[in-house]
Amino acid sequence: MASSQQLAQLDRLERQVTTLVAAYQQLREELADSQTTIQQLRADVRDRERQLKDFQNQENITKLVNTIAGEPANVNELKLRLNEYIREIDKCLAYLRE
Repeated sequence: MASSQQLAQLDRLERQVTTLVAAYQQLREELADSQTTIQQLRADVRDRERQLKDFQNQENITKLVNTIAGEPANVNELKLRLNEYIREIDKCLAYLRE
Protein backbone atom coordinates (compact mmCIF):
# COMPACT_ATOMS: atom_id res chain seq x y z
CA MET A 1 0.00 0.00 0.00
CA ALA A 2 2.63 2.48 1.07
CA SER A 3 4.56 1.72 -2.08
CA SER A 4 1.66 2.63 -4.37
CA GLN A 5 1.10 5.86 -2.43
CA GLN A 6 4.76 6.72 -2.76
CA LEU A 7 4.64 6.03 -6.49
CA ALA A 8 1.57 8.24 -6.85
CA GLN A 9 3.30 10.97 -4.88
CA LEU A 10 6.42 10.65 -7.04
CA ASP A 11 4.30 10.88 -10.21
CA ARG A 12 2.65 14.03 -8.88
CA LEU A 13 6.02 15.55 -8.02
CA GLU A 14 7.39 14.64 -11.45
CA ARG A 15 4.46 16.37 -13.16
CA GLN A 16 4.93 19.44 -10.98
CA VAL A 17 8.66 19.58 -11.73
CA THR A 18 7.99 19.17 -15.46
CA THR A 19 5.44 21.99 -15.32
CA LEU A 20 7.87 24.23 -13.42
CA VAL A 21 10.70 23.52 -15.86
CA ALA A 22 8.45 24.37 -18.82
CA ALA A 23 7.33 27.60 -17.12
CA TYR A 24 10.95 28.49 -16.37
CA GLN A 25 11.99 27.95 -19.99
CA GLN A 26 9.10 30.07 -21.23
CA LEU A 27 10.04 32.88 -18.85
CA ARG A 28 13.65 32.73 -20.01
CA GLU A 29 12.52 33.09 -23.62
CA GLU A 30 10.28 36.02 -22.70
CA LEU A 31 13.17 37.64 -20.84
CA ALA A 32 15.47 37.24 -23.85
CA ASP A 33 12.80 38.79 -26.10
CA SER A 34 12.33 41.65 -23.65
CA GLN A 35 16.06 42.30 -23.50
CA THR A 36 16.23 42.41 -27.30
CA THR A 37 13.34 44.87 -27.35
CA ILE A 38 15.06 47.03 -24.73
CA GLN A 39 18.25 47.12 -26.79
CA GLN A 40 16.30 48.13 -29.89
CA LEU A 41 14.45 50.85 -27.98
CA ARG A 42 17.70 52.20 -26.54
CA ALA A 43 19.17 52.37 -30.04
CA ASP A 44 16.04 54.20 -31.20
CA VAL A 45 16.36 56.68 -28.33
CA ARG A 46 20.01 57.35 -29.24
CA ASP A 47 19.01 57.92 -32.87
CA ARG A 48 16.21 60.29 -31.83
CA GLU A 49 18.54 62.23 -29.55
CA ARG A 50 21.07 62.55 -32.37
CA GLN A 51 18.35 63.73 -34.74
CA LEU A 52 17.17 66.25 -32.16
CA LYS A 53 20.68 67.65 -31.79
CA ASP A 54 20.99 67.85 -35.57
CA PHE A 55 17.71 69.73 -35.79
CA GLN A 56 18.78 72.10 -33.02
CA ASN A 57 22.03 72.79 -34.86
CA GLN A 58 20.12 73.37 -38.08
CA GLU A 59 17.79 75.74 -36.25
CA ASN A 60 20.74 77.72 -34.90
CA ILE A 61 22.29 77.91 -38.35
CA THR A 62 18.96 79.00 -39.85
CA LYS A 63 18.63 81.76 -37.25
CA LEU A 64 22.14 82.95 -38.05
CA VAL A 65 21.48 82.94 -41.77
CA ASN A 66 18.24 84.86 -41.28
CA THR A 67 20.07 87.39 -39.14
CA ILE A 68 22.77 87.74 -41.78
CA ALA A 69 20.17 88.37 -44.46
CA GLY A 70 18.35 90.92 -42.30
CA GLU A 71 21.19 93.08 -40.96
CA PRO A 72 24.04 93.80 -43.39
CA ALA A 73 26.03 95.74 -40.75
CA ASN A 74 26.68 92.58 -38.72
CA VAL A 75 27.40 90.33 -41.67
CA ASN A 76 31.10 89.85 -40.93
CA GLU A 77 30.53 89.11 -37.27
CA LEU A 78 27.78 86.64 -38.07
CA LYS A 79 29.82 84.95 -40.78
CA LEU A 80 32.60 84.46 -38.24
CA ARG A 81 30.12 83.04 -35.75
CA LEU A 82 28.68 80.75 -38.40
CA ASN A 83 32.15 79.50 -39.32
CA GLU A 84 32.83 78.90 -35.63
CA TYR A 85 29.65 76.82 -35.34
CA ILE A 86 30.59 74.84 -38.41
CA ARG A 87 34.06 74.10 -36.98
CA GLU A 88 32.43 73.05 -33.71
CA ILE A 89 30.04 70.74 -35.58
CA ASP A 90 32.95 69.25 -37.52
CA LYS A 91 34.74 68.55 -34.23
CA CYS A 92 31.65 66.87 -32.85
CA LEU A 93 31.27 64.73 -35.96
CA ALA A 94 34.92 63.72 -35.80
CA TYR A 95 34.48 62.81 -32.14
CA LEU A 96 31.43 60.70 -32.94
CA ARG A 97 33.29 58.82 -35.66
CA GLU A 98 35.97 57.70 -33.19
